[in-house]
Amino acid sequence: METKTSVALQLLLNAHRLKHTPRTGWVIRGVPNAESVADHSFGVAIIALLLTEMMADLQLDRVKVLTIALLHDLPESITTDIPSPVMDHFPEHVKHQVETTVLAALLDRLPGAEQWQAWWQEFEDDDTREARLVHDADRLDMLIQAYIYEQTTGNRWLDEFWSSSDESLFGFEVTAALYNELVMLRQASGC
Repeated sequence: METKTSVALQLLLNAHRLKHTPRTGWVIRGVPNAESVADHSFGVAIIALLLTEMMADLQLDRVKVLTIALLHDLPESITTDIPSPVMDHFPEHVKHQVETTVLAALLDRLPGAEQWQAWWQEFEDDDTREARLVHDADRLDMLIQAYIYEQTTGNRWLDEFWSSSDESLFGFEVTAALYNELVMLRQASGC
């Protein structure tokens, strides 16, 4: 017989897989010991938390922001991390449809599941300030990680992450400013 705790434990076991699911975009670009999806989700959550404090005047829903940050890649515990070059060969919307189905299965019968799915959908649709903030945190975390890999491994195959980014991709002034500071730091280091 399935209990609330057994359903919760199953979610935790699935989420734990993210600790061992590498971010394949780094792997295919030759980064040794690439971060896991769980590492990335932590980075997104800590950036999102900081951003909510830096933009306190917007009165963002911190619980929603952190929930979205922690859930945004949860379906990858089943689907794995599919890199962008591979996604270019998928029919439009397939990834979203699959991830929606997977998330529903992962959250099935959990307290708060309906709200979590709704907030995850907001992130996918990018239609609230909280969702846009987490998208900014997601992009910023990726670029911070690219910078760190360039500095620590000497990997120079990560230029595409920078060439496909600019401050216009960020929805908030403070995240654009953080991005610009990171770019200046990168340039000062000779990259």
